[in-house]
Amino acid sequence: MDEAVPANLSSGLRHDVDGALLQVPRAAAGYAGDVPAPLAWQWVQAGQAVLVDVRTDAEREWVGFVPGAVALAWKQWPGMAMNPAFDAGLQAAAAGGHKLVLLCRSGVRSIAAAKRATELGLEAYNILEGFEGDPDGDAHRGQRGGWRFHGLPWRQN
Repeated sequence: MDEAVPANLSSGLRHDVDGALLQVPRAAAGYAGDVPAPLAWQWVQAGQAVLVDVRTDAEREWVGFVPGAVALAWKQWPGMAMNPAFDAGLQAAAAGGHKLVLLCRSGVRSIAAAKRATELGLEAYNILEGFEGDPDGDAHRGQRGGWRFHGLPWRQN
């Protein structure tokens, strides 16, 4: 129960009647917190945060990308080796004291990236559910949460 309830709160299923959970950062250990995609986009539009897409170049090319996001892979394809330019890229993205909102496929790699940003002294948030959301019963993404699911801006090549 202790694991299931928190997981269900961020699985893409609505548990609130008025959408209030979509507008509230959630506390997290080791970084500033988790934010729902609509809140992250609101911060970006208001100039309060910089959106950093930590997926690989291949993922952005094949699956889609958010126009205007800083493309900065946490790990690089092929082989998923750490990006040696990641720290410098994060610091450049946060120049001027902006907080960072980090996006990956499902909201897992962006947690690791947010923790690294925090180690560098930056304010960084993980975007819940990532770009594609949680898998459904058939292991397909895009139907249970995520950036695209919420109708936020994105493009595909």
